[in-house]
Amino acid sequence: MHPIAEALTRAANGDFPPVDGVVERVAPWRDGVEGVLAMTGHALLAVGDDVTAEQVEALGGNGFGGASGPRLVAGLAGTGWIDALDIVLVAGGVGGEPGLVPRSDLRNHPRAQHATSVRSEVATFGHVAADDHTLVTLSRGIGGLPEVGVEADPRHEGVGADLAAAALTLVPEGEVVVAACAPGNARALRAFLAAGWVPVASVQLWHPARG
Repeated sequence: MHPIAEALTRAANGDFPPVDGVVERVAPWRDGVEGVLAMTGHALLAVGDDVTAEQVEALGGNGFGGASGPRLVAGLAGTGWIDALDIVLVAGGVGGEPGLVPRSDLRNHPRAQHATSVRSEVATFGHVAADDHTLVTLSRGIGGLPEVGVEADPRHEGVGADLAAAALTLVPEGEVVVAACAPGNARALRAFLAAGWVPVASVQLWHPARG
């Protein structure tokens, strides 16, 4: 298990890292993707071997918020793409009868394309009706854990919590699954919370291009 997957799995069970201000260096879990996972007073930085401890320190890296600072993230990404800073939520898969069906026709949806750029084994799900554009992606995401993304069909209001709950039927019972949600996307964040997901960390990803 990747160290970030281990940290999130432990956090899902209420066991968090020490509040020590440490930036823990770990290897990237996916080729071409780096990132920082920040918890209370402790951060895990997934970067390549070409990044030195001196660079991280010079860019203000620390476990008290510095590891997620724009200066450090921009410095390590170089001219590469940088994703938004997201809240990481965790939940347990429930298995059983799936609440969604496979929808390969949604693979070109912008959310599915974004998932493909930073995650592996992306699968798309939704509702049975062909004209319903509700989308749930399931993939190997942060730290290699199952990760879901959700987007309701714009014609449907107030179904976010049901969708966030239905996504858990795609994951075996008890398996830890993660979701990333932008802090400003209050509607989606409220939906995840209403469905029982728990916030445990923040994450920011980038495609490094350090020259």
